[in-house]
Amino acid sequence: MAAAKIDIPAICLLGMPVHKIRMAELLDYCEKAISGRKNLVLGMVNVAKLVNSRRDFQLYKSVADSDIIAADGQGVVWLSRLIGCPLPERVAGIDVMYGLMERAAQNHYRIFFLGAKPEVVKTVAQKAVSLYPGLQVAGVCDGYFDLEKDGQKVAEQIRDSHADILFVAMTPPRKEIFMDRWKNVINVPVCHGVGGSFDVFAGVVKRAPLWVQKAGLEWFYRVMQEPGRMWKRYFVTNSIFLFLSVREICRYRLGFTKSKR
Repeated sequence: MAAAKIDIPAICLLGMPVHKIRMAELLDYCEKAISGRKNLVLGMVNVAKLVNSRRDFQLYKSVADSDIIAADGQGVVWLSRLIGCPLPERVAGIDVMYGLMERAAQNHYRIFFLGAKPEVVKTVAQKAVSLYPGLQVAGVCDGYFDLEKDGQKVAEQIRDSHADILFVAMTPPRKEIFMDRWKNVINVPVCHGVGGSFDVFAGVVKRAPLWVQKAGLEWFYRVMQEPGRMWKRYFVTNSIFLFLSVREICRYRLGFTKSKR
């Protein structure tokens, strides 16, 4: 299966290309990939991923190799505006997942659900069929497997399911590495890494209210739910992001970069 042809303007933020794309456009590209049986890997970047990809080359390469890279974070959109190269809107990964499930219901697409705990991924598949009649479950597999030993076996399981869409609910860089390494074996038209979205959809974790999302404080809402696990991840990466953003703004505003394209 050949890669989908993409012609979307992009900007460079902290060394990472990010496409100027809206949600509706992204979903249309996904439908075209499915109807044309072309490979389309979606990459989503938020503040933490922009920061971590600067010191983790494998993460950077896995995201940069994606066919479409969208801004999954209000901080990313704000930075683009401050440097004078505004992205049109935030394209949240979980909302892309919901949008794809809606279109799957309309067109009877087959979805493979990969990731999270065994009981969570099963709940997600059952709930998806209930809420989106017409959506077909191609298969389910939890995310607790050895990436090195069992990655190919899982990829072959997905391939043999003849899915139209693959959702990968694993933490970065695990999900990005899996999709990048095995995309040719998987051979699914649309591959989308959804991070912790399965936990939200299954009701294990609450998503921040809309006003919190728009205020760019979704990360703080997550810290309040799981302070022991999340505080270091967000406070450290956010601090680094602020420093790097000031430097990036100066580079653009003073004309030291020509990375816009």
